[in-house]
Amino acid sequence: MKPVEVSPLLVRKYNVPLPRYTSYPTVPNWHKHLDANFWKQTFEEQFHIQNPSNGISLYIHLPFCEQLETNCGCNKKTTANHSVEGEYVEVLEKEWKLYKKLMKQTPVIRELHLGGDTPTYFSPHYLKRLLDVILKESIVHPQHSFSIEGHLNNATNAYLKMLFSAGFRRISFSGQDTNPAVQHDINRLQPFADLKKATNAARSIGFTSVNFNLVYGLPLQTVESITETIEQLLTLKSDCIALDSYAHVPWTSKAQRHYNETDLPSAEQKLELYIKGKELLLNHGYGNIGMDHFALSSDELYTAQNAGKLHRNFMGYTTQKTGFLCGLGVSSISDSGTAFAQNHKTIHDYYAAVNKGQLPVKKGYLRSALDIKFGSYILGISCKGSVTFNQEDLPLLERFTFPQLALLAADGLVKWNSEGAELTPLGWHFVRNVCAAFDLFLPSNAQSAVSHSAFSRAI
Repeated sequence: MKPVEVSPLLVRKYNVPLPRYTSYPTVPNWHKHLDANFWKQTFEEQFHIQNPSNGISLYIHLPFCEQLETNCGCNKKTTANHSVEGEYVEVLEKEWKLYKKLMKQTPVIRELHLGGDTPTYFSPHYLKRLLDVILKESIVHPQHSFSIEGHLNNATNAYLKMLFSAGFRRISFSGQDTNPAVQHDINRLQPFADLKKATNAARSIGFTSVNFNLVYGLPLQTVESITETIEQLLTLKSDCIALDSYAHVPWTSKAQRHYNETDLPSAEQKLELYIKGKELLLNHGYGNIGMDHFALSSDELYTAQNAGKLHRNFMGYTTQKTGFLCGLGVSSISDSGTAFAQNHKTIHDYYAAVNKGQLPVKKGYLRSALDIKFGSYILGISCKGSVTFNQEDLPLLERFTFPQLALLAADGLVKWNSEGAELTPLGWHFVRNVCAAFDLFLPSNAQSAVSHSAFSRAI
């Protein structure tokens, strides 16, 4: 996919607050209070309906970090006191056992992801203990995919070998930017030499996919600095690079109050950073596999996207589509296929619920058949860049979606007819805007009327 020119007028027009569509309906539309007994019943029923022998996805949220990064929007707890590890792992184990009782059979783990702020904040001892409890009482699917978000400061050979022996083959390092001034401003100091060392160590141990997460739109970033960052990373031949937009949401992340809008690149400057980064990646053999993600042709995400099998969920882009996601840990989200549930967001409330023998769910949503249908359209756009319409959906599509697609097509973002829709090369810059055309929860003038308190800007 060759880079295309993007008009600043289009940037201003479409740079509105919109969801990232890791779920549909999106979290702000969920019910604020979810009955734990209702979720318990839903989980138990759907686990057996969803063909558990095919395997489930498991996400574990590990929220601790040693220092506050001022650009971070994760649900996190900053502390240098590692005595918190033992208690958190113990409660995670209790939560897992609560879910295992509902499964009533040995679970088959097909996908496992360790995420949060800094999963490798936990010592190898505690992380191995947690993995042993989960995996020794489960069946690991022969086509499993285990991944982790790693931190350079903890990427020792011993740590990486422990993860590899547990079945992990994908690891992502959050580089964000290699420029020292930018790193200093966001309070994430990690020299490029450390990134190179960690990358080489992971590969020598046997990790088949070593990925980098970059962020564009950070304070002090320029076209020159992001060019230097990406050119440095290209020398390491990362298997997959996420070029993520900085989401400025200071109303939900207090750390981001360190900045205001004047400290950040404008929408036009931000898009210029993205276009330059995308151009460099495409010119060096990376393919655009979805919303701000690029991979080499040898990577499994690239292969899945070309085969039309790429999937997207709360863990991001994945090759697995199990239909059932169990989330453990504070703020984690579970997906039974017909319903979503999110755990308590505070450590105190999470601990209190689990220690009482209760599933620690706080909010959630029971999906209708219509939600599932339109969610599949959003997945089609975000994973494949195209979608085929079900004829029985045409009345609603004609009333709600088609008028918006016509506006998007007038700006050259999509091609569409009554049978389906497809992103144009220009449209790949505005994937979230195109996904919004299928979001029945947004008002008809969704491109300009979404609350700023709910979402980050699209660009």
